[in-house]
Amino acid sequence: MTVRAYREIQRRKSRRVMVGAVPVGDDAPITVQSMTNTPTSDAAATIAQVRALEEAGADIVRVSCPDVESTAALREIVRASRVPIVADIHFHYKRAIEAAEAGAACLRINPGNIGNASRVREVVKAARDHGCSMRIGVNAGSLERHLLEKYGEPCPEAMVESALDHARILEDNDFRDFKISCKASDVFLAVAAYQQLADACDYPLHLGITEAGGLRGGTVKSAIGMGSLLWAGIGDTIRVSLSADPVEEVKAGFEILKSLGLRRRGVTVISCPSCARQQFDVIKTVEILEERLAHITTPMTLSVIGCVVNGPGEARETDIGFTGGGNDTHQVYVAGIPHHRLKDASIVDHLVEMVEKKVAEIEASASASADGHSAEPVDAAAT
Repeated sequence: MTVRAYREIQRRKSRRVMVGAVPVGDDAPITVQSMTNTPTSDAAATIAQVRALEEAGADIVRVSCPDVESTAALREIVRASRVPIVADIHFHYKRAIEAAEAGAACLRINPGNIGNASRVREVVKAARDHGCSMRIGVNAGSLERHLLEKYGEPCPEAMVESALDHARILEDNDFRDFKISCKASDVFLAVAAYQQLADACDYPLHLGITEAGGLRGGTVKSAIGMGSLLWAGIGDTIRVSLSADPVEEVKAGFEILKSLGLRRRGVTVISCPSCARQQFDVIKTVEILEERLAHITTPMTLSVIGCVVNGPGEARETDIGFTGGGNDTHQVYVAGIPHHRLKDASIVDHLVEMVEKKVAEIEASASASADGHSAEPVDAAAT
């Protein structure tokens, strides 16, 4: 079996739902989401945060709409955004209707929590009239009382039953443009719930380990939970929930997808942890390189290895490679082939220049090949 065969992930078959112009499910690229934490009623502050998330690569952004002031500001936010905006709704069915009317691309809602059947019908009508999809959002921390009484505690079976109960409400209203999430802060609980839900329906699944924690712990926790599901082919859109700048959620989300070959965006740096064999300061070099190359969205690989033990081998697999050598003289590789040598003083500037030149060549080639037909997006899903 070839190495490439080990990397193939067979994604779960699901129906497709549109979030604005962004497809979710049915083999569409797995999308990365985040959520603003500014008061949504402050349109200027929220738009600024949406802009930052767009620059980081977010495909979809969610905003909370807890009151009428928030839905009033939503129209301006939607108009200023380049990505689809999801309105997060809890309990108040009128907020859902207002959000749909304001141009929200999707409503995050639990149909069973917004009132009687007539209110659900009103929300469904508003969503249908305004081309708005929905997300059923089940959370282990807010399960319905009757399910907690039935099962005794939050468990995968209770979460899946909740999700399917809410789905049935929408289906009974002949509405199927929705995706489902089944989140928990416990990795084992979340993974088991998603596994069961994946077997029980064909709706697109929004993955997340909710309330995962701070930047480091939350990223690790999310990578373990969502990574195991994605590896099994489960998941159509993801949100890394961190107690940190929302931009970090987007960065972490792309790193998770890139590590599994499910999305390709920006420069992937392969670097060693460094040891006594290193011939230059690997850690500092990589730190600066990642900062200097953060603006690049074109997929590319760059290996930065401190010595010749693994350096040449890693360079064979990357677009540009750099391996530490003796006497402050190092080897640069292009497409796996030794290309030229380089002295210590200019490592970062030289590699940044090489990457930017390679990016320009790739983009020029893509533009030329797209003459007369649609161009392939720079951020492409792995095939």
